[in-house]
This record gives sequence, structure tokens and C-alpha cells, in this order.
Amino acid sequence: MESVFSLSAYDYELPRELIAQAPVEPRDQARMMVLRLRQRHWVHRRFVELPAFLQAGDVVVVNNSRVLPARLYGRIVRGNRERPVEVLLVRRLSSEAGSGPERWHALLRPSRRIRPDDVLHFPAEVRASVVTQTPEGDWVLQFESPRPLETLLDDIGWMPVPPYIVRRDPSLAERDRRWYQTVYAKVQGSIAAPTAGLHFTPRVIQALREKGVLWCEITLHVGPGTFRPVRTPDVRHHRMDPEWYEISPDVWACIETARRQGRRVLVVGTTTTRALESAARQDPPRLSGWADVFIYPGYEFRVVRDLLTNFHLPRSTLLMLVCALGGYEFVLAAYREAVRERYRFYSYGDCMLILDE
Repeated sequence: MESVFSLSAYDYELPRELIAQAPVEPRDQARMMVLRLRQRHWVHRRFVELPAFLQAGDVVVVNNSRVLPARLYGRIVRGNRERPVEVLLVRRLSSEAGSGPERWHALLRPSRRIRPDDVLHFPAEVRASVVTQTPEGDWVLQFESPRPLETLLDDIGWMPVPPYIVRRDPSLAERDRRWYQTVYAKVQGSIAAPTAGLHFTPRVIQALREKGVLWCEITLHVGPGTFRPVRTPDVRHHRMDPEWYEISPDVWACIETARRQGRRVLVVGTTTTRALESAARQDPPRLSGWADVFIYPGYEFRVVRDLLTNFHLPRSTLLMLVCALGGYEFVLAAYREAVRERYRFYSYGDCMLILDE
């Protein structure tokens, strides 16, 4: 058997047509593969049936970060020559918006043609000067705009859907503004959606509350660390980019009380998992800060036992996290079953409910 620390151990065959290009409508009709870990058994359900797997007093924990329309299309101007450029804003580096030029950490494409002091032009009289390149190969940009950049993004920005979602139809790109956002998103700051939460609809949330399930929200702003490829043959040598998280004391107390009393705490998504596990690694728990924990098989979970998650890319840190929780062989067997059963994969795809039972 190949070592669980080998990057190639996280490969699996996926027909291209199973990569979802749009969510099902309504969202809660997505398929849900339910894995029972101790029984080593799975069943096939629909997400709308989620309340049936929870009881009064159980807790659902979600990530309420809101996705920025952080993808910008512009042009580089050098003398009389212009070239197109694509920018993905990561996070603002300057202090308060409006107190001076805004600096942003950003990803640029094509990156190899960028030079410091290049000037990038965007719609709405927005310009950016290239300041420097980071050691990771990303960039720092300094913006000039008529008003704070975040207030302009709804007008000039596009939702940063992953590259495997192909958008040749502009009407679909517009729909991504609704599709690529959870219905409970509140705190703006992510450059990718916490996709396990995309399946929730108001009626499912209402059904959970009517059943007496407690609803808790934390915030982790999804950045490049979540989707940056692993490039080391031994996954133990990979380092995660940090992502900012915040957990209120009331939410932490709710989770801890439920755990002590033996009630289920269902964690929605790998980003929520990383926030909770990062907090729990400190004594006392660190309820805000930079999450940089990399979870792969052999990791000892401190909080998370039950997880709702999507089907993830081969060789991704997200798949490694799921294998750490559910067991490498069992999870990969479930993935092969999902392919046979024609589940829809990745951000707009179906989901997996992993239960510690």
C-alpha cells in the first residue's frame, strides 16, 4: 500500500463530465453521501434530508464569511502597448480604507510578464501600481480609485469561481454572484466560497431550528491557502498559507457544552474545521488569529468528529483533511463509489456527510 504521506496517494480517476458547472436548483436537492465511520457503511440521500440526522440540542457550526467579487480584468499599459491581465485580490494590506493608498496582496495572471512599477488599468477609473513580488510568487499592488476599492467591487469585480468552472456565457457569470455565496454569508473577506455551506437553503435552516438544533456561526476568510496546490512529494513537507478566523466566546462555549454532554456537533466545511482546530491547539483556546494548521492522516482532532463537506480535488489539502477524519482507505473507497454513482464533484457539486457513528 502506498504511504498516506505520499502526494500521489491522493489521486483518483474522475470523468470530466462529473465536474459540476452549476449548482442544482434548489440547492438543497444536491445528493448527499452519508458515511458512518464506526459502521464502515454509507448510504445515499439528499441534502434536504439533513435534519433527519440531527436531534434537538445538536449543534451545526458554519463559516459565515462572504465572498468578495475579487477577480478583476484589466490591462497593463507600457508605452503604446497594452496587454490583458487578470487579478485575484487576496486581502487588503493597508490599514483603514480611505486613509491613503490601498495596498492589496494579489495573484496575477499571466504572472511571468509582470514587472515592479507596471501600471494596471481597470474600469471605473481604477488603477494599480505593481509594488513587489512576494517570496511565494504573488504580488503586492497599490491602488488608486475614486472611492475605497471594496465599495467598487460589486461594479467592476467578478466572483472568483475556480478555473474548472468554465464561463463562456456571461449570464452564468452573473448568476455566480448568487450561486457562489452561502445564504447566511455576512462578513466580507473570502476569495473562495466555503462550499459545503452552499447547499443550505432557508427551509433547511428553518427545519433545523424547529427541531431544536442549535445554529452557530464562526468566520474564516478563505484565502490561497485553501486551494494552493501541494507540490512536495511527501505531504508532511507542505506548509499552509495562514487564513484569518474569529470565533465568539458564546459560540465556543456552545460547542464545548454540547461536546461535554455528548451531543453531536456537526461542522460544515473544511474551513470551519481548520478554524476550530486552530483555536483548540492553544490553552486557553485562541478564538481569533491566523489558522495555519495543515490536517492530514495522523492528525489528532481536538474538536471535530462530524463533518459536512463537498467532494474535493485530487492531491488537495482538502481531500487530505477528509481522509484524516474519515480514514484514508474508507474515504477513497467512498470517492470511487461516488464516481460510480455519478455524483457531481467540486464546488458546485454534491456533498458528503461524515458521522462518528
